[in-house]
Amino acid sequence: AVKALGLETCATLGMLSGTQADTLKSAGLDYYNHNLDSAPEFYAEIIHTRQYQDRLDTLEQVRAAGMKTCCGGIVGMGETRAQRAGLLQVLATLPEHPHSVPINRLVRVAGTPLAGSAELDPFEFVRTIAVARVLMPASMVRLSAGRAEMSDELQALCFFAGANSIFHGEKLLTTGNPDVARDQALFARLGLHALHGDTAGDAHAHIELDATADCCVGGCGCDAAA
Repeated sequence: AVKALGLETCATLGMLSGTQADTLKSAGLDYYNHNLDSAPEFYAEIIHTRQYQDRLDTLEQVRAAGMKTCCGGIVGMGETRAQRAGLLQVLATLPEHPHSVPINRLVRVAGTPLAGSAELDPFEFVRTIAVARVLMPASMVRLSAGRAEMSDELQALCFFAGANSIFHGEKLLTTGNPDVARDQALFARLGLHALHGDTAGDAHAHIELDATADCCVGGCGCDAAA
């Protein structure tokens, strides 16, 4: 039904078998989101319900079915810089780079095991974005969870470092997201423009950004920086 409207479709449904992936592809699914969450070396510190290889196997089923992958992770969970680099290394050495690489900055939710964890240094987050862009030059590097807690200045640094997409809407799962007016004001200040049609009425969508219309300071991968 959604596909019939002419919209791109993306689903997050957990682990998939080959048969399930083929069924989703036949139904018209374009993208499948399945994050690795962390580097293999840190994974057991935060997740106990499934193995890392299970996630890699699901991504393989998605690729084999002919769907595009949306795969990234979460930073700021207490991992080291080397472990953040390890996550990006795994993503960059998959058989195909993910079309979409969401980078989530941990939102410390009260009552959860990581509520009292130390906040990730903002510059470490920017470095993570920059390395993702270098390692996966054709992927959409998406600023995802945690944007509501970021200043405009931090978001701008992320865009200049190579982020070229955001998740747009009132909420990301259970945590808040910047409202549409704030995003539009920030994009206007930075000279960023949405690549696709108006999504202002959508409850939840992603926006891919184009910086080529205005000269930028470099590092974002746009033609103006060449």
